[in-house]
Amino acid sequence: MSVEWLIVGLGNPGKEYAATRHNIGWMVCNSLLAPKEMSWKPGKGMYLFAEISIRRVKTMVILPTTYMNNSGEAAADILQRTNLPAEKMIVIADEYNFPVGKIHLKKGGSDGGHNGITSIIQHTGTANFWRLRCGIGRDFEPGGMADYVLSPFKDEDDTAGMIEKARKALLLFVGGDNRQHAASLINSDRI
Repeated sequence: MSVEWLIVGLGNPGKEYAATRHNIGWMVCNSLLAPKEMSWKPGKGMYLFAEISIRRVKTMVILPTTYMNNSGEAAADILQRTNLPAEKMIVIADEYNFPVGKIHLKKGGSDGGHNGITSIIQHTGTANFWRLRCGIGRDFEPGGMADYVLSPFKDEDDTAGMIEKARKALLLFVGGDNRQHAASLINSDRI
């Protein structure tokens, strides 16, 4: 497969998880395909995929179907199949340390306590990939995080606005000429 960038949306398969906070990565990836009226295809590994062009940049978008805690199996498999280095991968994940609506793009760093990111670091052997973190808020009591991330967004949350902001961020970053400038615009909320 000849692609230049890989976008990985983290989430869990199954209708019961589709609208949950943990699945914001899948929601953002679905928004990338919607304007093109494309659908997902089963991959040769445990993922669904689509190939899109972002301003003439060939991009593969994948949804791991391994469940969140094993997302790295799919990410490592597709990196190997595409011969892409990890720094050409953007992983979209939920972030409870950010309010709903805030997004942030960063390359490298720790897993931040996110099991999906942990799995990707373990299976790829590197932390040197991009993460687009999407805020889901922190409205839970001690010990309540697991239930919180697997619950749907509230009606008053501007989930659609955040998804659109993340979609625009990916288009700007992948399709742009100056990615550092694009990341700066994204992180200062100027997109």
